[in-house]
Amino acid sequence: MRKLMHAIQVVALLLLWTTTATAQGVLKGMVKSENGEPLANASIIVGGNKGGTSTDSTGGYRLSLPAGTYKLFVTSVGFNPYSLNVKIENGTITRDIVLQFAVADLSEVVVSVGSRASQRTFTTTPLPVDNINAAELQTSGQISFDKALQLRVPSFNTVNTPVNDATSLLDPYEIRNMGPSRTLILINGKRKNPSSLVYIQTSPGRGETGADLAAIPTEAIKRVEILRDGASAQYGSDAIAGVMNVILKDRFDYTNFKIASGFTHKGDGFSILTSLNGGANFGSKGFLNYTINFQRENKTNRPGKVDAEGDNNDLSDGTSTSLQQVQAFLNRFPDAKNVNGTPTNTAAKFLINAGIPVSENTTFYANAAYVYKKVQSYANYRTPYWKQDYGLLHAAGTEYIGYGPTFEGDLNDYNATVGFKTLKNGWMHDISFTTGGNKQLYTVENTVNHSLGAKSPIRFKPGGYAFSHVVGNIDITKEVTDKLNVGFGSEFRSENFQIFAGDTASYSGEGANSFPGVNEVNAIKVNRFNIGGYFDLSYDISKALLVNGTVRQEYYSDFGSAFVWKISSRAKLAGDKLTLRSSISTGFRAPSLHQINLQIAQQSFVPGQGIQTKGIVSNKSPQAHLLGVPALKPEKSVNFTAGFGLNPTKNFSITVDYYHIDIKDRIILSSNITNTAAGNTELDDVLRNNGIVGVSFFTNGIRTKTEGIDVVANYKGILIGSTGKLTLNFAGNYTLKNELDGNVTNPKLISDAGQSTFDYIQEALLLTSRPKYKAVLGGDLVFNKWSFNLNNTLFGPTTFRNDGLDKNLKLEFKTKVLTDINIGYQFSDRVNASIAVNNIFNITPEWKLKALNSNGDAILSDAAAVKKNINAITFNGRYSMVTYDGSHFSQLGTTFLFTVNFKL
Repeated sequence: MRKLMHAIQVVALLLLWTTTATAQGVLKGMVKSENGEPLANASIIVGGNKGGTSTDSTGGYRLSLPAGTYKLFVTSVGFNPYSLNVKIENGTITRDIVLQFAVADLSEVVVSVGSRASQRTFTTTPLPVDNINAAELQTSGQISFDKALQLRVPSFNTVNTPVNDATSLLDPYEIRNMGPSRTLILINGKRKNPSSLVYIQTSPGRGETGADLAAIPTEAIKRVEILRDGASAQYGSDAIAGVMNVILKDRFDYTNFKIASGFTHKGDGFSILTSLNGGANFGSKGFLNYTINFQRENKTNRPGKVDAEGDNNDLSDGTSTSLQQVQAFLNRFPDAKNVNGTPTNTAAKFLINAGIPVSENTTFYANAAYVYKKVQSYANYRTPYWKQDYGLLHAAGTEYIGYGPTFEGDLNDYNATVGFKTLKNGWMHDISFTTGGNKQLYTVENTVNHSLGAKSPIRFKPGGYAFSHVVGNIDITKEVTDKLNVGFGSEFRSENFQIFAGDTASYSGEGANSFPGVNEVNAIKVNRFNIGGYFDLSYDISKALLVNGTVRQEYYSDFGSAFVWKISSRAKLAGDKLTLRSSISTGFRAPSLHQINLQIAQQSFVPGQGIQTKGIVSNKSPQAHLLGVPALKPEKSVNFTAGFGLNPTKNFSITVDYYHIDIKDRIILSSNITNTAAGNTELDDVLRNNGIVGVSFFTNGIRTKTEGIDVVANYKGILIGSTGKLTLNFAGNYTLKNELDGNVTNPKLISDAGQSTFDYIQEALLLTSRPKYKAVLGGDLVFNKWSFNLNNTLFGPTTFRNDGLDKNLKLEFKTKVLTDINIGYQFSDRVNASIAVNNIFNITPEWKLKALNSNGDAILSDAAAVKKNINAITFNGRYSMVTYDGSHFSQLGTTFLFTVNFKL
């Protein structure tokens, strides 16, 4: 705490420093195209966070600045970015600017992630930053933001899980195999709230939570900046893998109404989207931009053919008589009436972004977003030889053919920011307040609680979760000289997490079949706060060499303090055509309130054994304490990156970056800890004596090491005929290493019993379930009124070791290439349309079993043993395409999306 008070005193002294008065000057002029036409709404940003402006309807601009030398960055949609140096003195200076036409490209826009002291262009930042513009998202053929990123950013991965439940509300995603909780999501530079849901299924992202990217309407996005480097020193917790900054549309150009509709090649998954983006401008700088979005996606179904022998062994009594009954049912329903695919999804989204000048040097800004989402997914169908319904789900006198439980989730997600930016004596002050939250409530229908028998209801309310936070930020920057930039600031954050109990019938005894509810003893409401401060310094040692350094101190009310730092550098060579860059940093990630407090334990009375506990117990629970599980502490990381950027011509650029990430005390949701086969260990005694059947918990269980290479190349402005322009792009990510570093940290009681909190299934999910390499090769051609976009996405191999699969085998998904095409036509100045065909060759996941050793080879040579293992990982064939735990890309095959845009 003493360090924190000292940091606050330093910040206070620096604030006093900013009151020094300096002389003012005026810079004005016109921004025109190369053919002399004035450009309205062109953006002019002053380097060093010293403000900026936009041109008015006549292309004119005006800036008031203290005396000094500045670098200006000028951008306008459809034109090459331009930068210039100007010297401001007393009086008025006139400087006209001419922009050259270019194909849409954002490689030179001013990026705001990476340094808190100054803004730099993509090619001059000392850190790797991806810029994804709105056009790239719109031509992806996807109506949700997260799925569009999947097809545009190689280091970003997400996919629908085949067995959905609560995960159907949002799919796990990650950058560089780091999980969703290690990528910080910002909206216009401000922290977005994470979801209230923790992924607990056996799928990538297990035990973690992340922000709901699908809640952000794509039509509201101007561009996306992805900093592919650890940034805890700049932004605090959750930025070990990097930062994604979603920049919202600002200045109003025209009202756009969009309608899009699509379906899969099977005729299912029908989707409809309507979106309205509009707004207004206030003078030369003020704006309001809003987006209203409604969408619905119907379910898809890709069931497999169920194996009768496997189903008989697993779900019936295994006799020859029951096998005949099972086979008779499957003859009528080969897929066992299972629904395996994406859920029905309905969403309404609203977003607004505004900026209003209060005075010549002060701007008020605000943005707010709200989404309501409702999903319906299906649990595995309960066949008549598996589960009974006690006459509750079928009419008396009719044949009982089983039942299919449904899961419904209602999600509310919101975030809002208000703030002021003011320039005073050369210091840019940014003061803001942000709030956000996510609430999910669930309903389970068409099922029963078998413990209640014929008295069971058939509709249950199993409870839900909520998370919210409020964040206050003060960020202050100054370009002290033309070489020295300084930035410092502070953040205060308060977080709340709540678990809602379900109705009694949903958790009593066995609970609602398919999705038991939250017991009232597990319902909680907890909160915490943290405060942090940072200092950032950027210095141009020479015209070619830049060094940047940041330090940060954080204090959390529930675990104490953390100190992190970062150093980065950049050297420009060969006439600025070659850029060398590198960084090294330390980072941390605080355990989330979800991970500290989540408890989904079922407690039931077993005659002769008393109360029995199974499920997930919280890290602070008596059960975790009995097992010797220590309190959670922050993860600690060390990040190193090194790379280069090459611009041999104005049309061609390539960047190559190596990264290395070490994470110590990585938090995991443990494997299920249960009695040993022998039953004679101290662990067995503790479990028996305390009524613990089998439990999982969160713990700092492992240390990991991740290495890889990112490559991004772009060739723009290739002339095709007299009117055509072609842009080619390539982006790839290759994982060199993603592995454990040392042994698993197990409580002694568990390790002595020969068990582990991180078993082989967990290891496969965390380390090999995402593609080893992924690349995107594409081209954009604009020709008269036509536009063509072609993208090929290479998904490298992934490896699973699923529950039920023999330990001598592994499951490998093969490398595949998916090809997407988007064709657009401009009918008039006000109407354009496009058709997108994703996965035009109908490529679907393909897997095979592979041996790990000679014992595995023996299994693969035995047809009966192979069939047994295949049944285990596909639920007897229900998930024959993707297995029960999913795959590395969508199983839907070819999809179509038709879009029409109207300028109003």
